Amino acid sequence: MWGAVVKIVSQIGIVRNVKRNLTALLYSQERINKNNVICHANCSKVTKVVFNIRAKNVCLQMLNNYRYLASDITHEFRLNCRQYHTIMQSGEMEAGEILNATNDLTTTASDDKAMKEKGEKRKSEEELHKHRGKKRRGGGGKKLRPGERYVPPPQKRNPGVSFSQEHFQETSYYFEGGLRKVYPYYFDYKTYCKGRWIGKSLREVFNSEFRAEPLDYYEQAVQLGRIRLNETPVEDLDITLKNNDFMRNTVHRHEPPVSARPLEILEDNGEVVVVDKPASLPVHPCGRFRHNTVIFILGKERGLCGLHTVHRLDRLTSGVLLFARTLEVSKRLDQLVRDRQLEKEYLCRVEGQFPEEELVCEEPILVVSFKVGVCRVDPKGKPCRTVFQRLSWNGRSSVVRCLPHTGRTHQIRVHLQFLGHPILNDPIYGSSAWGPTRAKGGVVGLNDEQLLQALIEEHNSKESLHLLDLPDDGLAQGRSHSAECKLVRPDPTEKELVMYLHALRYKGPDFEYSTRIPEWAREDWEED
Repeated sequence: MWGAVVKIVSQIGIVRNVKRNLTALLYSQERINKNNVICHANCSKVTKVVFNIRAKNVCLQMLNNYRYLASDITHEFRLNCRQYHTIMQSGEMEAGEILNATNDLTTTASDDKAMKEKGEKRKSEEELHKHRGKKRRGGGGKKLRPGERYVPPPQKRNPGVSFSQEHFQETSYYFEGGLRKVYPYYFDYKTYCKGRWIGKSLREVFNSEFRAEPLDYYEQAVQLGRIRLNETPVEDLDITLKNNDFMRNTVHRHEPPVSARPLEILEDNGEVVVVDKPASLPVHPCGRFRHNTVIFILGKERGLCGLHTVHRLDRLTSGVLLFARTLEVSKRLDQLVRDRQLEKEYLCRVEGQFPEEELVCEEPILVVSFKVGVCRVDPKGKPCRTVFQRLSWNGRSSVVRCLPHTGRTHQIRVHLQFLGHPILNDPIYGSSAWGPTRAKGGVVGLNDEQLLQALIEEHNSKESLHLLDLPDDGLAQGRSHSAECKLVRPDPTEKELVMYLHALRYKGPDFEYSTRIPEWAREDWEED
């Protein structure tokens, strides 16, 4: 009997163990099911991430291919790119056509890659259509009255965009007689309608503000299709200008020659580029200069693009010139300038015997004309401070060390004029147009308009008007193309290309850059 009882009890224990094991198995199965769900979800996320990474890599590869092709395109392809860019801006092409046109210029990959690009292009096209549709709805849907002309909204400008190979390849240099010259080239001048032009006709604007050429020139330019309004060729000069009108004039451009002296790089450490700028070279495109500038020469001959200007030097001034490689470095250097932690030292040769003791000039400076680039001492001007110290005197002129503590336009030149010792060959502040005393002590005797007119007349009589750097507004530039090519301008002399003002040294908390002393600043230098 007891054997039967023991047997039954053992069987009950086995059943309990089996039940316990089954419960554990069911629990494990439940955990496995939950883990499977989590695993599927994670796999889906991983799949999306992998897809995005692949898509990103494809986009990067497409971008690299485009950059590679863009660097090797011929002149004909560049003209086509400009044409497509113009059409895209004027809105005459649908989104799909724009994408197809761009694809025609850049597609050289295999058929497999072309299929991938096609999918990306379709998505971009759909998004672009949505974007265009939103813009149109956002404009309020205003309908034009009969005879009313549509003016597109102004394009947003990106101040961070710098000059690229497309700009550098517009023309090339050649050297002749110690001068760097630029082959003539076609160029588009662009401007938005100024406030004072609104409501006037093109004929009135050309007649009143661009009188360098007769109206016949502009009428001929209209017939040739070289004057465009909102990317549409102008057919009649009597068209009335409206706000946001965008004007373009295609001209045959001739740049003035500059000194052929090489542009020496003093430092290129990955953060800054420091050069020894020759006299006669503008820092960046302005007026009649574009390719004959420091920015373009560095880009065309040294491959240095995207530089940030830290400070500027006048065209006729030589010496140390700093550029930042990145925006971060540029902001850091700008802060040093604002905090007055950047020391600048200049050398100049001035007329007469400069006082031997140290002089400090703190006269305020007022801009007379931004266009012509003329300033004078005036109580209404901005505060300035320059410290001067004579270094040598040869019986006729003095070499002076200049330490500007502020950075006003033409500060050193204006203060030296005020002290009665203008720079020896300064074409503006050494001119007799300022009167018998040449503005010594701030005495001029002419109002601003009379002063500007006197300066222009003096240089016009000497055939040296180019020394004033008068602005080139573009709409009045060029003459007819054939007439411009026949126009012969005399080359400037070496003396006209140099002003005796040199940026010798720039010093910061942890850096210092300097150049050699120019020949005209040496004690044994003799005047002609």
